[in-house]
Amino acid sequence: MPLDLVVIPCLSDNYTYLLHDPDGGATAVIDVPDAAPVEAALANRGWTLTDILITHHHHDHVGGVEALRKATGARVTGAAADDHRLPQLDHAVVPGDVITLGSETAEILDAPGHTVGHIAYYFSASGILCTGDSLMALGCGRLFEGTAEQMWGTLSRFAALPGETRVCSGHEYTQANARFALSVEPENADLQARSRDIDAARAAGRPTVPATIAEELATNPFLRASIPSVKRALQMAGAPDSDVFAQIRRMKDAF
Repeated sequence: MPLDLVVIPCLSDNYTYLLHDPDGGATAVIDVPDAAPVEAALANRGWTLTDILITHHHHDHVGGVEALRKATGARVTGAAADDHRLPQLDHAVVPGDVITLGSETAEILDAPGHTVGHIAYYFSASGILCTGDSLMALGCGRLFEGTAEQMWGTLSRFAALPGETRVCSGHEYTQANARFALSVEPENADLQARSRDIDAARAAGRPTVPATIAEELATNPFLRASIPSVKRALQMAGAPDSDVFAQIRRMKDAF
């Protein structure tokens, strides 16, 4: 059976996720901005946390790890490259490694750009990609440490995954991202429709995540830097894809 997926709002605009194996009961959380909402969600469902999976070192993704580890005894997994700035790891991984959650496995994907040690977790059987602050709904993370070339490589890896893959990203930035995306492609009908759906979801207090890879490919300007019409709109026809991506990222930073 596919993993159960639960979206948990944390702090002011963060998300974390519970992934639960209904067969064996193993349960993972993806990043821990704050332990209390995770503990409440576990208690409400009667689940026992077995794993804490970290995407990157920023405090709003790891600030609750130690408290949650102490409360649950869960095993903490994170990138070996970032071992020096993550909470203490029980399992240090590198891109290409495979980890197990109950009856399912996840591949560790390299995801630099936002930070240089960023990783993602891809649960292929359940079609779930946990991206932290690399690929976000209608956006991508700021380039705090990595380069535009690195982030474009990260996004290109994600774009090659099956279209039905659900993207579990770390923040509720989607309305602002939609406004920026419309400034890049105002005539994109798929984007117009998605923007309306996002506004309705937020008005009703619903999360806008997860989204699918197919939705992102149709509407996310950061995944669309290779498309000729986008290049023309930016007066960058014929430019390398990574250069177009870099320009879109600069535009978003100034938006």
